[in-house]
Amino acid sequence: MPHDVFISYSSVDKNAADTVCSILEQNGIQCWMAPRNITPGVDFAEAIIDGIRSSKVFVLVYSSKSNNSKQVIREVDRAVDTGLPVINLRLEDVPLSKQLEYYLSSVHWLDAMTPPLEKHVNKLSGVVKIFLESDEVKEDDLEKAIRDGTLKVGHGKRSMAEAGKPWKKAAITMAVLGVILVAALLIGLPHWKQKISLETTAMGKSIAVLPFTNLSNDPDQDYFSDGMMEEILDRLFKIGDLKVISRTSSMRYRNTDKSIKEIAGELGVASILEGSVRRMGNNVRITVQLIDARTDAHLWSEIYDGDLSDLSRIFFIQSEVAQSVARELRAVLSPQEIKLIENIPTTDLVAYDNFLKGKFAAHKFNKEDLSLAMQYFEQAKERDPDFALAYAGIAYVWIFRQQGGIATPEEAVPKMMEAVEKALELDNSLAEVHYMKANLNVLGLWDWEAGESSYKKAIEINPNHAEAHALYAQLLYLLGRQEEAMKHAELGIKLDPGSIVINMWYCAVLLLDGQYDDCITMSHEVLKNNPTYSAFHGILFTSFHMKGQYDEAFEAIKLSYRYDSQNFDHIFDQYDQLGYAGTMNLFADTLFAQLKTEWSSPAGIAAVYCYAGNKERALDCLELAYKMRDVIVIYSGSYPFFAIIHDEPRYQEIMRKLNLPINRIKPT
Repeated sequence: MPHDVFISYSSVDKNAADTVCSILEQNGIQCWMAPRNITPGVDFAEAIIDGIRSSKVFVLVYSSKSNNSKQVIREVDRAVDTGLPVINLRLEDVPLSKQLEYYLSSVHWLDAMTPPLEKHVNKLSGVVKIFLESDEVKEDDLEKAIRDGTLKVGHGKRSMAEAGKPWKKAAITMAVLGVILVAALLIGLPHWKQKISLETTAMGKSIAVLPFTNLSNDPDQDYFSDGMMEEILDRLFKIGDLKVISRTSSMRYRNTDKSIKEIAGELGVASILEGSVRRMGNNVRITVQLIDARTDAHLWSEIYDGDLSDLSRIFFIQSEVAQSVARELRAVLSPQEIKLIENIPTTDLVAYDNFLKGKFAAHKFNKEDLSLAMQYFEQAKERDPDFALAYAGIAYVWIFRQQGGIATPEEAVPKMMEAVEKALELDNSLAEVHYMKANLNVLGLWDWEAGESSYKKAIEINPNHAEAHALYAQLLYLLGRQEEAMKHAELGIKLDPGSIVINMWYCAVLLLDGQYDDCITMSHEVLKNNPTYSAFHGILFTSFHMKGQYDEAFEAIKLSYRYDSQNFDHIFDQYDQLGYAGTMNLFADTLFAQLKTEWSSPAGIAAVYCYAGNKERALDCLELAYKMRDVIVIYSGSYPFFAIIHDEPRYQEIMRKLNLPINRIKPT
């Protein structure tokens, strides 16, 4: 989003900077300043660069503190390099440091040393508007500002008007580059490859935690070493000044032959945390080391010994590792973040051990392991009825059961609601619980306002929550807020580039946006390494269908169901005789007949009828889906294959009851 003015300041002068921002915006000048305009989870350095590039004028709130601030000097350097005119609002009469003098070869300044500050900022508004009101800087107006003493000129050789000319050229250049970059992002899809150069990564404030090595000589202790890694990772997630890669992407590098530099390059981070865990009875030794991936240098390492009979020592180790990493990477920790990091979730060893076993099983995402995870979470809850994370685990299992078709919404939603409400009652500071609450509100209760509030709360507590960003993106798209949706979708995949689920959700947003070629490209790339992942064959099917490539679509849907262990060859074999529409219609009839004996998605069947062009049967199924609270019905206003029924009164009545807009993406 473009802005008029970038405000640079030392944190010591924040009150003055806030006043400058407030008055400029009261005068109709849109400002960018940190941390106000930095989206949670976005890298700080990248946000600063984007903020400067999106602005037209650079205002420096100048004092003895900003004069020697390394952050301010970097911002001035970037502004001058970009070609922005710099206006120096002087709060104190101090000479420029040599570093600032180097960058500001001509100094244009406005004195604001005598109170009230508001009077001077109103004058500043007038100067800024000179640059904003026309394509060419008005030399006469600048000269008038200088003559009446509003604006003052230093000893540099360039006039401000001359400084403005390269700024206009740079602005045009950046606009053109911006269009090219956006096209590259959407067409080339580099997000999921994450080939980010280490030199440009986050001033070192980015990290991935690799799977900890189990040194216990007992494979049955894998859950414990994974649990220690995840618990440390969870504490790092809470640090808003860090970019932290999610678990699923890091887990790909268990037993890898790749170098630290290669791993960091693929994940887009500057630092790697490695570790090992040795457990002998109740005695635990955790070894960790932090590595600068750019130089392969060890930044910090430590060995911790703990006794599980005193769980507080284990939680202290997890907290200490997270805070030590933050210190080494010079990440700022707020008092609230420290409180969250130091939280002790339970004092019962058996409950905690069962919780770790439950998480280990749940990550396998199949029906049997989800049942095993539920057993462990239930046992943890029984041992410690005040253990909020155990209830969060129970909610986690129920939502995956519902989304995987293992449980009906009628069965899953009340169970998930009970677990979430209890977890919130016990501890409302857990991002994961608010994330589960958001999924309950959106996928179970269809309460969009409450769902958005919960997603925001989860992201506020954990700015690095990739899944929360990804699913919030889908909600925003359903509500017709496409630009916001894409921003969170991209954040989700940036924070967890290796997750197939996050990639799938990102592809879903691309489908909603009508970017079918991008979906095809991305699906083929994912299927190279995961050829049996049926969801991406389904995405290929939809993309080819929307492009009118029906033979390719038919081949994709065959593979989708074959890899999903469902045999419909007796229907698909009739393709040559019935054609595409006839085969899709017979397929939908078969799926609908199965509803009598087993749960299936009526809205999913409606989609197949839409592929066949059978509007009436599609509408029948969607009305049934609404009655059965089938979650897929909420996406029907946005997914393009439903577009053929969007003008039908029966369908519009469903959307009215859902209180959702129809995002009209027509077939291509």
